[in-house]
Amino acid sequence: MPNPTAAMLVIGDEILSGRTRDANMHHLAGQLTAIGIGLQEVRVVADVHERIVGAVQSLSRTYTYVFTSGGIGPTHDDITADAVGAAFGAKVDVREDARALLAAHYAKTGSELNEARLRMARIPDGATLIDNPVSTAPGFKIENVHVMAGVPSIFNAMVQSVLPTLTGGAPLLSETLRVERGEGDLAGPLGLVAAEMPELSFGSYPFQRDGVHGANLVVRGTDQAKLDRAMDRLREALDL
Repeated sequence: MPNPTAAMLVIGDEILSGRTRDANMHHLAGQLTAIGIGLQEVRVVADVHERIVGAVQSLSRTYTYVFTSGGIGPTHDDITADAVGAAFGAKVDVREDARALLAAHYAKTGSELNEARLRMARIPDGATLIDNPVSTAPGFKIENVHVMAGVPSIFNAMVQSVLPTLTGGAPLLSETLRVERGEGDLAGPLGLVAAEMPELSFGSYPFQRDGVHGANLVVRGTDQAKLDRAMDRLREALDL
């Protein structure tokens, strides 16, 4: 049975403008790989309602799990909750359990739960909350879509909250063969072995350092014995 699949939707003008570098995809990919869920697509969309709605609908139909980051804060351009709600035809409003979490948090810190901060308690009907141990304001899950914050420390904490609820597959394993030859010399043998073993994933990642160039040939799969055979075949095909 094939492993579950996943996609990530990164939301925010600041990512597309180059002002902010996204670090969340790298973290999520590593966490999902460890539990046998393949991250197969990542999209980045601007803070535009219709584009978020369309992306959420498309990705949720295609993959087992969808994870979003960004756009659930207190400002006017934090529109992710409304867009995700619209994607599933769910009404979005301040929810009492989310409000209670925020009220307790801001009372403890001596800050006011004002109208802007209350926006972070707006949750689509039917969604379940995702715990946020860093700053309290929750994410949420609706259908197969997990909606989380964009700030890396908060996103990472929310991922840890979500992981126990996911059904994974066989852990994804990899082996690497470093070869100090140009990719043009490696492409033929690599393609030959990849065609022989279609159940595995083969990749070539070139490097150049201190006057030495070559490529790391990486084989990925869920069966260690097959990975070992693939590495033997690569060495044989490359006369190593």
